[in-house]
Amino acid sequence: MNRVAAGVYSRCYTFVFWMPEIVEIATPKALTLAEKQRAGVLRVNEIFYSIQGEGSRAGEPCVFVRMTGCGLRCTYCDTEYAFYEGKDKSIEEILHEVEGYHCKLIELTGGEPLEQEGVYALMDELLVRGYEVMIETGGHIDISRLDRRVKRIVDLKTPSSAMMKRNRYENVEHLTKHDEVKFVIGSREDYEWSRAQLWKYGLNDRVGTVLFSPVIGNSGGIELSEVAAWILEDHLPVRLQTQLHKLIWPGVQRGV
Repeated sequence: MNRVAAGVYSRCYTFVFWMPEIVEIATPKALTLAEKQRAGVLRVNEIFYSIQGEGSRAGEPCVFVRMTGCGLRCTYCDTEYAFYEGKDKSIEEILHEVEGYHCKLIELTGGEPLEQEGVYALMDELLVRGYEVMIETGGHIDISRLDRRVKRIVDLKTPSSAMMKRNRYENVEHLTKHDEVKFVIGSREDYEWSRAQLWKYGLNDRVGTVLFSPVIGNSGGIELSEVAAWILEDHLPVRLQTQLHKLIWPGVQRGV
């Protein structure tokens, strides 16, 4: 029997299922070996003009060239955005941008600048053009290739960094009075370890400045006054430093 003809109406329902658009999110990628080995091109995270916040030149105007990429993963790292973010620039492009700031003090930093081959040619050209060049390195890469006119600021990674096993202690032999060694200190254990390296390698006689830099404001950090008290108690020939740029521009992460 036809149900419609009998006065019984059937209804037909159409169900529409909404499928969300699938957006493919690019996974951040580290520099490839081929990209690291380029002689005339560098992956640059940022170039900026600011006040030097650390080291023996703290307080001076300085141009910073921050490179992309780093093989270390320190627990206290405050520049994680430089692990992957960046733009390829030729050495001439970098020099042109640097020259626009009209400042002769330059720091190459990262990330880890020594992971890119092109940094050596960049430093050579900066020196030729009369710049005073500094480089901040994590201490896990050979520094012997660096021109002695470049001020090398070399980290020795402390226990709390979780990267102590990556320290390249052979670098100590290449350090001179023109250079600096930095210990980032986040605990009493870090302090005691750093003190031991200071005496073991005679760093105060080998380099121009030994920096003790407390981790402040992070989880598991330490008070500046605590480290100051320990240094005074032990009569250590070191420079206690804080990150001056973070005091000037609190909460600002990039471009300072």
